[in-house]
Amino acid sequence: MAKRKKEKFVPMKKSEKIIRLKDRGRERVLKREAIFFGVLGVLCVLYCAAIGLCLGYGSYFFLIWGVMGVGCGLISLLCAKPAIRRKIPLWMIRTFWVLFGIGLGIFLLVEGLILSRCYAPAKDGADYLIILGAQWKPEGPSVVLRYRLDEAIKYLKVNRETIVIVSGGQGANEPISEAQGMYDYLVERGVDASRIIKEDKSTSTHENLKFSGELFDKAESEVVIVTNDFHVFRAEKLARAQGYQHVQGLAADSWPPMQVHNLLREFFGVTKDFLMGNMVYWERE
Repeated sequence: MAKRKKEKFVPMKKSEKIIRLKDRGRERVLKREAIFFGVLGVLCVLYCAAIGLCLGYGSYFFLIWGVMGVGCGLISLLCAKPAIRRKIPLWMIRTFWVLFGIGLGIFLLVEGLILSRCYAPAKDGADYLIILGAQWKPEGPSVVLRYRLDEAIKYLKVNRETIVIVSGGQGANEPISEAQGMYDYLVERGVDASRIIKEDKSTSTHENLKFSGELFDKAESEVVIVTNDFHVFRAEKLARAQGYQHVQGLAADSWPPMQVHNLLREFFGVTKDFLMGNMVYWERE
């Protein structure tokens, strides 16, 4: 009969020491996470306040920074307070982190695609130049729209035969249609009025391109779309999905203090248009 293997026991004091060391290591990690999310939450709330009070905004989307700040604060609290954390089922915590990781991966992928077109140039000789609309304020174009208009003027001065389409309707908070405001802005800066076509029905980027595309042959015409750097990727993809065969984006500048906000908002814009089937991620044959 084989001898029973002698069991080895870890002394109580040693085992308690090992357990405490593991707990300390875990607590140190959680403490760092608590600090990280706490600082991130404060920054989000401050950025939200800065946009609302100082930088200006065209919609209430900026409030998402406040929501994100509160969310980061709650995560920080859970990391810092073991007593609270233990009341949450482990499966729920693990599910949250898995979903968080997947969401972060999707976010980074989409932002990479957006940034890949932030410096898009455009070849000379286009038949049509489309300027996508943005908010028109009582005192004139918003900052983002002014960047688009000034970039378009540079192109039009070099390409004298190019026809420009100013695209944008009138929102509830706008004194005139974006198309009319852009028309006046261009004419005042020397662009011949006979070269400008107004499209004043659209209320979104999708409609900008849809209604503008009805004014020429999308299969044959060479088209340049002027918009801000963060917006070029989506504009090009929307145009190609609508049958524009020869289209390219021309990136205008953006206001640096709002760039982080613009990139976040654009992520949701790209995601929305993809889910609605408005965009393609491949070139059509």
